[in-house]
This record gives sequence, structure tokens and C-alpha cells, in this order.
Amino acid sequence: MKIHSTAIIHPEADLGDNVEVGPYAVIGEEVRIGKSCRIHAHAHIAPYTTIGDRSEVYPYASLGTLPQDLKFDGRRTETIIGSDNIIREYVTINRASIDGDGVTRVGDHNYLMAYSHVAHDCHIGNHVIMANGATLAGHVVVHDHATLGGLCAVHQFVRIGTHAYIGGKTGIPKDVPPYVLVSGHRAKPYGINSVGLKRKNFPEDVVRMLKECYRIVFRNETPLKEALQQAESQLGEVKEVKILLDFIRSSERGITRC
Repeated sequence: MKIHSTAIIHPEADLGDNVEVGPYAVIGEEVRIGKSCRIHAHAHIAPYTTIGDRSEVYPYASLGTLPQDLKFDGRRTETIIGSDNIIREYVTINRASIDGDGVTRVGDHNYLMAYSHVAHDCHIGNHVIMANGATLAGHVVVHDHATLGGLCAVHQFVRIGTHAYIGGKTGIPKDVPPYVLVSGHRAKPYGINSVGLKRKNFPEDVVRMLKECYRIVFRNETPLKEALQQAESQLGEVKEVKILLDFIRSSERGITRC
């Protein structure tokens, strides 16, 4: 380990092999940091936070601090962050509050850019990108491979589907279905995230089927329940289409249609 002499590390913190801690970093009680992590200068890792292997925390990031929730009663809750994450300057991740499962959770291989915020009880999957200033309110769920543009704001209890793309400065009051691109002052759908899917090497026929599903569900005036049935009868054998339709059916907040 390479620990700078000015770093403050609680005696009950547990640091793995080959961890580096920079000047004036603060690591609190019962923090667990996996092997080969790098904690830069002035970063703050608050109590009851776990960080997996090979993650990098940049200056002035603040992880695992108390939830910004007036209902919070001080009970022990946790922040669990996976492996291979990049957490840039001034990122804030709050530990869980009282109404969820007691954990704010971030998966693996995520890239949280400067000033992005993850509120209490959020669950973020793997390979998620949050651009500068992207903000999640409490209890938001972000599925794998989603991309959140800079300065977007996601309402409490919203779900963001896998491979969804949110444009910059977008307000998200309702669920964003998988594979869909949304943007605007209040989010409106603008089609399938075809560029992102191409970059992830999705087969052309799958993207074509998703586009047809989008046309059926989002681009006609048929009641949503009937549109979902129509899309399922025509395209339901495609795995990605089924993921999209199941997500919409399970939505409690609803989705935005054009």
C-alpha cells in the first residue's frame, strides 16, 4: 500500500492490497476498499462504505455520506460500490435512508463523471455512464449500459432501462424504457438508441425489430395495452423486444409516449 502521511484513515477501515491513498483523503469507520484501488487527494469515503477492486476515486469525491432525507433517523445503512469504477471529481453518493433495503448500490465498470450525484437508496447496474452533473433522486434504479447525459435530473423512484440514452439537461419524471432515447425539458422519446446499440455490436436485425416495436408502441394512438399486445404478437420472440415490453408492463410510474 501507498498511503500519504496526511491521509486520515480510521483504525477500523480495511484496505486491500496495493491501495493508494493520496494527500488529505479521509477514510471513515468500517470502510472496506478492495485491492488495487486509488483514492486521490481530498477524497472522502464515509463510514459503512464498501468499494470493490481496481476502482479509482478522484479528488473531492464524497462517497457514503448521510442521505439528504429529512426522514432519516440515523440508523446504520450502507453504500456498496462494485469493482472497476471510475468516480470523478466532486461526485457525491449518499448512503441509504429508511424506506428501502438499507443499501445504496453501484455495480461494476461504471463511469461517474464530475459533479454527478447518486442519492440514497439508488441502485445502479453495470457499465453505466453518468455525464457531468447528472443527478439521481432517491430510490432510482438504473439498469446496465444506460447513459445519462450531462445535467439531466431523474425523479424519485424512476427506473432507467438497459441501454437507454438520456440527452443532456433532460428532466425525467417517468420511467425510461430499455433501448429508448429520450430528451427534452421534460423527457420525450425520440426513437431507439440505435447508435449506442450499434456501438455495442447489436445485430442489425435486432435493432430493426426494436425499431418496429417502438413504432407500434410509441408512434400510434392505440391504447397502450393494445399496442403492447400487438407488438408482442408480431415480435415477442425477440429477446430484446420482450425485455422492452416487460419493462413497460411492470412500470408503476408510467412512461412517456408521443
